[in-house]
Amino acid sequence: MSVTINCDMGEGFGLYHCGDDAGLMPFVDIANVACGFHASDPSVMRATVALAAKHGVAVGAHPSFPDLQGFGRREMKMDRQELADCLIYQIGALKGFLQAEGLTLNHIKPHGALYGAAMRERHIANGIADAAEVFGVPLLCMRGTLQEEVYSERGIPCLAEYYADLDYDGEGRLIITRHHDAKDPEEAARRVRKVLSDKKATTVDGTLIDMNADTICIHSDTPNAVALAQAVRQAL
Repeated sequence: MSVTINCDMGEGFGLYHCGDDAGLMPFVDIANVACGFHASDPSVMRATVALAAKHGVAVGAHPSFPDLQGFGRREMKMDRQELADCLIYQIGALKGFLQAEGLTLNHIKPHGALYGAAMRERHIANGIADAAEVFGVPLLCMRGTLQEEVYSERGIPCLAEYYADLDYDGEGRLIITRHHDAKDPEEAARRVRKVLSDKKATTVDGTLIDMNADTICIHSDTPNAVALAQAVRQAL
C-alpha cells in the first residue's frame, strides 16, 4: 500500500493520558511522537516508542512551539535560529529513545500552530527546514502551500498529508482547532477514497478542492480516533 496512515501519538504527560495509543497503533503505519514541548515527557516518549517498535510502526518526531499549557495550538513569535534550536533539541531527545529501541528517525512533522505558521511565514518554514537538514529525514507537509515551496527549494523530501479528522475551508486551508470533534468514520472513509481516486477533498461549504496525499493523518485526541483509523484502513 503506497499511501500510509500517520497518527500524532505520545501526547500524555505524567499521570495524564491523551488518546488511545495502544488501540490506534495496530491501524497506523507511521507515528508522530510528541517530543515534550506541547505534550509528553521522557517516560511517555519511551513507552510510545517501545509500543511502535512492538507493532512495526515507523516513528517520526512531532515537535512544537514550547507551549505545554496550550498543547502547542497557540502560535508564538520566534525567530528562525531560535526555532531551529528549539526543534533540534526536541528531535534529539526523541532520537535517543529511538536508538534505545533499535529504531531510526523516519520523518519530522511539526505540530499544531507551528505546522500552521509554516504555511504562512517563510522564516518559520525555513527554521523547520534547518532542523530537518540536521537529521536528514523527510518532512510531512501540505501540498501546494508555502511549506512545500520552502522545503522543495531546500531539497528536503516532503510527504503530503490529508487530514481525515479536520476540515478544510473554501480556499483549501486546513482549519486547525484547539479541540478536535468526533467525525463520522464512514464519511471520513468516503472522503479519503475521494482524495485518492479523484485527488479532490470536500470543504466545509461542500465544494471540492484539489488535494494530493501520500499519507492520511488521524489525531489520537480525536474522540473516536480508533474507529476512524479502522475505517480509513479499510478504505485504503
